[in-house]
Amino acid sequence: MEIHRILFPEPNRAELVTETLPDQPGPGQVLYRTSYTTISPGTERANITGDPNVAGTNAPSVKFPRGIGYSSSGVVMAVGEGVTALRPGDRVIGYWSKHADYNMLPLNQVIRIPDGGIGMREAAAVFIGTFPMAAIRKTRLEAGESLMVMGLGLLGQFAVRLARAAGAVPVIAVDPVASRREDALRGGADAALDPFEPGFARRVKEMTDGGVNAAIEVTGQGAGLDETLDCMAKFGRVALLGCTRNKEFTIDYYRKVHCPGITLIGAHTNARPSTESHPGYFTHNDDIKAILKLCAGGRIDIAAMLSELHAPQECAAVYDRLIHDRNFPMAVQFDWTKEI
Repeated sequence: MEIHRILFPEPNRAELVTETLPDQPGPGQVLYRTSYTTISPGTERANITGDPNVAGTNAPSVKFPRGIGYSSSGVVMAVGEGVTALRPGDRVIGYWSKHADYNMLPLNQVIRIPDGGIGMREAAAVFIGTFPMAAIRKTRLEAGESLMVMGLGLLGQFAVRLARAAGAVPVIAVDPVASRREDALRGGADAALDPFEPGFARRVKEMTDGGVNAAIEVTGQGAGLDETLDCMAKFGRVALLGCTRNKEFTIDYYRKVHCPGITLIGAHTNARPSTESHPGYFTHNDDIKAILKLCAGGRIDIAAMLSELHAPQECAAVYDRLIHDRNFPMAVQFDWTKEI
């Protein structure tokens, strides 16, 4: 079958291409007609620009053409042999999927959306929300503890909302961009601060009786981590959620980590179990289901986070903005529901 997919044929360029998929899914596979896909700005910017550290532990390894897009929603068209948990017509979330009008994935990467649950646009962003969910779990946050989110892109905005749902108080959101601070306040942050304002760390410590108990560092920048450490309480925990692809930075570990007993936690989304959840470390599947429950229970509102919706044919212009506009909107999606 013929499908349409967004591809990066060379650095700094996106185009919609035609490819083929098998007409029927193989054993253990699920074929679904994609409804919406969500851009993950940091990861997709690194991919389209050819960042040499985009491949994580396999870096440097950048080859073009490259495909991207990993958080989507859709409707099941067909299932392969052995698949009994899903059937045609089911609404689903697919993860590690592609920006394409059809996706074929193994069953363990497809989660059914409960009847009466969230809409398809919201569902297409859920998988991205599991990244900060895992980071918060790894800090072992206790209800009533303070938590700071450093960096308010899409992952940081999710972190603010999930931290509030988990019982953090106060939730302090930090970003130099005023509009992002306003988004965080609408999403439930108790305070939103500019890290470049004089006395920033002192103000955080005043608001938290001496420092934050837990922090989610989302910028991936050395300066972001350095300022985060200045805000921590003794024995605080910092989850490193943002990809620290630029390793050229210096931290005074003795004074900012060693002496105050700070715990630094690697929180890449793949640093989690693949089959069995346990406290602090949930599988992708279980975190997706947890976020669906939080949405159904009115604890978080993903619909309010969604920014722009574009036709796949507009991908070249959308990704050009992503490359050059550091204030790219919070949650930009592609609409695959119309025939291309």
